[in-house]
Amino acid sequence: MFEASRHRFLVPFDGSFRVDGAPTSPPKAVSMKKKEARARLAKRVDELDDLQRRLYADARFSVLLVFEAMDAAGKDGTIRAVMSGVNPAGCQVFSFKKPSYEELDHDFLWRTARRLPERGRIGVFNRSYYEEVLVVRVHPELLHFQRLPYRPKGRRLWRDRYESIRDHEKHLARNGTIILKFWLNVSREEQRKRFLSRIDEPEKNWKFEPADCRERGFWDAYMAAYQDALNETSRAWAPWYAIPADDKPFMRFAVAEIVVDALKSLGLSYPDVDHETRGRLQEMRDLLADE
Repeated sequence: MFEASRHRFLVPFDGSFRVDGAPTSPPKAVSMKKKEARARLAKRVDELDDLQRRLYADARFSVLLVFEAMDAAGKDGTIRAVMSGVNPAGCQVFSFKKPSYEELDHDFLWRTARRLPERGRIGVFNRSYYEEVLVVRVHPELLHFQRLPYRPKGRRLWRDRYESIRDHEKHLARNGTIILKFWLNVSREEQRKRFLSRIDEPEKNWKFEPADCRERGFWDAYMAAYQDALNETSRAWAPWYAIPADDKPFMRFAVAEIVVDALKSLGLSYPDVDHETRGRLQEMRDLLADE
């Protein structure tokens, strides 16, 4: 199953990705019933818990998971479901919304660079520096607040930002950060249904914002922005995965599968104890046993 999903949902590195060809529902070859998807997810979460402990003890790598999507695609629920079994001390989640005045006084990578995970830890970005080539591209009027001293005309600004992102991610990868990026690909119709659910069910009212509906009017512009961003920045050292998001249980399982596989590939292990240290441990054990 995983080999199929990993390669099927990987955004290629050659710029050939097309949003209109990316499925929003799992293909029949890899689809499964909700009960099966949840059972498989639970197994992967258990594996992830063990791998995270090894990641922390190994202390060579850090892991950065980036989530981007349209509203109601399921970012929060996926992060919660996948990371539910991980020791909170070894995981950190940050959500990036409207930039603060302090953040606007720095370059667009600054606010996320401050939140990068240390070695041995898993960092999760719920939205990220990619907002600067997604929502800001769809709403270029937001650039006014950034007070850029140099603002290239036309598409040059976005090309420059793609280059900065690629360089940033390659630098992180060279220094031991494993970067996995997930675009949760929800259909416009499924988003409509989820918005209606947020309005009709009182316990979900708090999730709904009128601005969410207004953004639906820019759907095509967002899809063009996602397509360009994924093509420009999906690389071997920081791959994008376009995960079908209309089926939540499958989406969560697919993300967990990819994360677990990536961690398994690192050859993580607990540090070996040298002969001298082992001897001291035995001395301490003997003292404790004799009390």
